[in-house]
Amino acid sequence: MIRILFLCTGNSCRSQMAEGWLKHLRPDDFEVYSAGIEAHGLNPYAVQVMAEASIDISQQLSQTVDQLPERQFEYVITVCDHANEVCPVFPAKTKFIHHSFEDPPKLAANASNEEEALSCYRKVCEDIKQFVQEIDSALI
Repeated sequence: MIRILFLCTGNSCRSQMAEGWLKHLRPDDFEVYSAGIEAHGLNPYAVQVMAEASIDISQQLSQTVDQLPERQFEYVITVCDHANEVCPVFPAKTKFIHHSFEDPPKLAANASNEEEALSCYRKVCEDIKQFVQEIDSALI
């Protein structure tokens, strides 16, 4: 099984969604983790939009790289620019891929109501789903 880590700044939205999608779509092909440079806690809107797609991420942990049970990954995929810029050191054999997604909380910052905010999360969730569906072409 190929071991993949999705890494972002706070491990609250984008990396959590990516972990959920890959576990859902390819459970037999990948061992999937997510982490952040920091741990900001699981974002409830991220949980909600994933639940709308019938994927439960509510039990996933918001954690830092240092809290991971394992540091040996074939791939580390950074899903935001900040994580890409300050990515921790991993063993030399680890391959790095950067694919930045918009930050849902920033997109939703000026939303006038909850539904408008959720639509921002849904957009990013769909973008991440599309990336994960085509992950084989991203792996180098």
